[in-house]
Amino acid sequence: MVVSFVFVTGNANKLKEVKAILAAGGSGIEVTARAVDVPEVQGSTQEVALAKVRAAADKLGTACVTEDTALCFEALGGLPGPYIKDFLEKLGHEGLNTLLQGFSSTRATALCTFAYSAGPGTTPMLFEGSTEGNIVPARGPNKFGWDPIFAPTESDGKTYAEMDGEEKNKISHRYRALEKLRVYLQQQDDRSWAGRGMGG
Repeated sequence: MVVSFVFVTGNANKLKEVKAILAAGGSGIEVTARAVDVPEVQGSTQEVALAKVRAAADKLGTACVTEDTALCFEALGGLPGPYIKDFLEKLGHEGLNTLLQGFSSTRATALCTFAYSAGPGTTPMLFEGSTEGNIVPARGPNKFGWDPIFAPTESDGKTYAEMDGEEKNKISHRYRALEKLRVYLQQQDDRSWAGRGMGG
């Protein structure tokens, strides 16, 4: 039995990373992608994720996964958090650095939340991963969101943008969240097979 889900995204870079991470783990999980318009609710990362995946499952009528990313600045009490996409569009990399002028800390946490729904009407599950780092002046290719200004503490000074895909995927917030989701889905698959073997 092949485990599969629809990854609700219109972002080709995110889809590429998710597929690469799952392939590296030899999971056998099949991922397709669909861009679905879901309501953008206000709230915590968890509240946003749950609302999105419920709406997506209702629209698609199948198992699906949504992903929300937050970038939480220590000096700003966790902001921009789940609103990082809007902050980045309005301020750019330089503006995000400017937000921290006058503060003693440049520390930040990259947080990824995958929400999984087995289908309409089911209770969604959340899987979170985080990576600690610092906000720095932009370095590296400007291909993927705020990657050029986030330098993980585990990266010997490199920003996400300066790492190759394999290097980033070993320590990224997305990898850590997706790994939890992968383990969960494979456990569900194992239980399914065990149930069939017992005549269930």
